[in-house]
Amino acid sequence: MTPLARMGATPPARRNPAPARPRLVYADDAGAIRDHPHLLALGDRGGEPLALSAAAAEVMPLPRGSDLFMLPGRSAVGWDAERRQVVTLTTDEDGRPVHAVAAFLAPAHTCTLLAAYHTRPGAPTLPLFSYSAVGFARGRYWAAGRRVDPDRRQDPWRFDRRAIEVSVARHLREAPANRLLQQLRRCALEYHCRAAQNFFLARHEAPLPTSIACNARCLGCISLQADGSFKAAHDRLNEPPPAGDVAAVALAHIRRVPHAVVSFGQGCEGEPLLMRALLKEAIQRIRAATPEGTINLNTNASLPDVVEELALAGLDSMRVSLNSARPQLYEAYYRPRGYGWPDVVASMLRMTRRGRFVSLNLLYFPGVTDRPAEVDALVGLIAETGLEMIQLRNLNIDPELYRESLPPGTLGPGLGLEAFLRSLQACHPRLRFGYFNPPRERYLAWRDPGAARAPGGSTA
Repeated sequence: MTPLARMGATPPARRNPAPARPRLVYADDAGAIRDHPHLLALGDRGGEPLALSAAAAEVMPLPRGSDLFMLPGRSAVGWDAERRQVVTLTTDEDGRPVHAVAAFLAPAHTCTLLAAYHTRPGAPTLPLFSYSAVGFARGRYWAAGRRVDPDRRQDPWRFDRRAIEVSVARHLREAPANRLLQQLRRCALEYHCRAAQNFFLARHEAPLPTSIACNARCLGCISLQADGSFKAAHDRLNEPPPAGDVAAVALAHIRRVPHAVVSFGQGCEGEPLLMRALLKEAIQRIRAATPEGTINLNTNASLPDVVEELALAGLDSMRVSLNSARPQLYEAYYRPRGYGWPDVVASMLRMTRRGRFVSLNLLYFPGVTDRPAEVDALVGLIAETGLEMIQLRNLNIDPELYRESLPPGTLGPGLGLEAFLRSLQACHPRLRFGYFNPPRERYLAWRDPGAARAPGGSTA
């Protein structure tokens, strides 16, 4: 049985006033979505279910390029405003079973309220997506989310499949033996990876997957799920590409794309810091050929000595994945092997002390990330390390699986995304928020609008 049914997306959203009363939506066994005539849509951020109509600041027209998912084994939950009570909807008016529905938001959007539902016995574990609350009003769907980055680099309608296929074929004709290109072909055409597709479309940020191993056992790992309770989204690399192949792909992208970014650390691989020699050689080859472009590392930041070595070789920026700035909660999700929270902090310090750019890939989960204790921990981490940006990515995981892994007292009523952002900005006014890795030109301008561009990471 397929654990999840993908429904499709809405047309482009227009700017309308906030919805008055988004109604509950549910799906039948065939996947048809209906809205309830009077029950209101509910969302969840760690406390009592919250009506979308009561959280209008956190609700928007379902973004273009989003998907609606039917949640098998989960009953829809709505709010009866007349009786002032939560109602679980298990069947439609004809007595047929119905299922909860959630939204998977388009890139650059962050979920503000999770879908509210009741899980029935025997329900399968949900695949690795995020599950935003969604309702229907005024002839359109409304979702609990916010666009956190205006960058259009992964807007789904900007990707022409035919143009990507033509470019893939051309690149492989020109360099048929390049093993990284062979992997990027799979990423672009099979996994529909927007970063890989952008490489073939000669724009924005290009991925450089290299690692076959990892030193963490993340609960929501998208490239390896050893226990088989649910399927990983990708197959992990089984052989690293040679450094020469990596450098060739990176240089091809840098030479044809203004303000190009090339990034180690992708969804189809493990932890890139474990490929120390490969990354160092690839970076040195790139920097020997050009001072242009931004060389970025997406990482768990587990090995401070390796991070410093790569910075000295020419690494420009580092994005560190975190679900939390509190060690106990961090380790409950990442389940590190051979490293700990102090190593993560030390890696960030190694970069910022050399003038390199550090951001967080913060895996946002309403009712956990937006709790006051988490805000305090993040404020302290920013002050300690000098990191400059938080990328607000959704934590893609079955919400119940994540909640079950949390230390006691972690989950509770959240502040909401808007209050979370305001709290961080109040303590760190220069802190930036977004969704994508910025090119070097942009973050240097953030630091000092009049600063000259520093070539090849030479700010040490």
